[in-house]
Amino acid sequence: MKYANMAITVTDLNKYIKDKIANDEYLNHILIKGEISNFKHHYTGHMYFTLKDENSLVKCIMFKSYAQKLNFTPKDGMKVYILGSVSVFERDGVYQIYAQVMEEDGLGDLYTKYQELKNKLEKEGLFDSSHKKQIPMMPKIIGVLTSQTGSVIRDIINVSTRRNPNVYIRLLPVPVQGEGAAEKIADGIRYMNENNLADVLILARGGGSLEDLWPFNEEIVARTIYESKIPIISAVGHETDFSIADFVADLRAPTPSAAAELAVPDIYEVKQKILGYQNRLRISLVKKVELMKMRYEKCMASSVFKEPTRKIQEQYLIVDQYIKKLENLIKTRYEKDKTKYIEIVAKLDAYSPLKTLARGYSITEKDGKIVKTVNDLKEGDNILIHLVDGNKNATISD
Repeated sequence: MKYANMAITVTDLNKYIKDKIANDEYLNHILIKGEISNFKHHYTGHMYFTLKDENSLVKCIMFKSYAQKLNFTPKDGMKVYILGSVSVFERDGVYQIYAQVMEEDGLGDLYTKYQELKNKLEKEGLFDSSHKKQIPMMPKIIGVLTSQTGSVIRDIINVSTRRNPNVYIRLLPVPVQGEGAAEKIADGIRYMNENNLADVLILARGGGSLEDLWPFNEEIVARTIYESKIPIISAVGHETDFSIADFVADLRAPTPSAAAELAVPDIYEVKQKILGYQNRLRISLVKKVELMKMRYEKCMASSVFKEPTRKIQEQYLIVDQYIKKLENLIKTRYEKDKTKYIEIVAKLDAYSPLKTLARGYSITEKDGKIVKTVNDLKEGDNILIHLVDGNKNATISD
């Protein structure tokens, strides 16, 4: 080919562009603002994310040495100012910003909407633990709402069948991002409930930006999860991602695989637990038998079993003693009460009106009342005189 000597390699082109950008003073010290998206904090300490505005986006990286100096935690949806430099990553032929300083510039629109809805539903009580339903211990059918393709459903199937080969996975494909996805997810949850198609539901999708996960932050999905009669496990995004669906669901899993582990018990572990319970029961029974045997032997060595009537005879003697004590108490009380009675009778006799009459006195009555003074009588009154040996009627003449 006649142009072969004029051609350059891809590597040369990328290096040329990198050098051009590196020599541009403006691009070496640039201040740019935008909204964070697709944020990932790598285990190495480096931060990878996209900075975007209404029309464009650019990839960014902040190395660990700079990331450690941040006084806040970057999140999807945050608006920030970034000071850094632009360079080309030669291998991929893409340019990106190498951030050295980052400062907050408020929250993005989506993140603001997320916080507003979260606060609203929390005040209404949709996140309260009292409304959370228990996940069945041994579910037979696991309902999964996720995309029909991709690694999510494969991971759930692999983990579930490994833990319990007898479990049945029922997939209801739903879109997990994009316009109209929230309504389709809500319809799917209602459909599974109305037809009682599962013992527990897993709502799952892989990681993504705040925009990608947004259907799971919609109010229609949150309220449908809350109204579901079937317990729901939410496994949306990565471990660091928290959606509204996570807060409303009966259980939150950090990943779809973890959701399968939470929904499906490991049948091997269950068998081991049952065997453990059986062994504990057997050991407990053996100890119980040995204890009862020791008690029996101790009882047989006791005098009670050697002379069974001896204890009865001892109790008879005790009863006889109590009877004698009781008889003595009754006799003493009787003599005491008899003496007191004689004294009372003597006093009554001494104060008796009959005694007064016997000494020569009389008692005069008029109209059934005792006459005490002459003023109580007048001429012609009929009176009754009581004497010791009888009564006499009389009339007052003077």
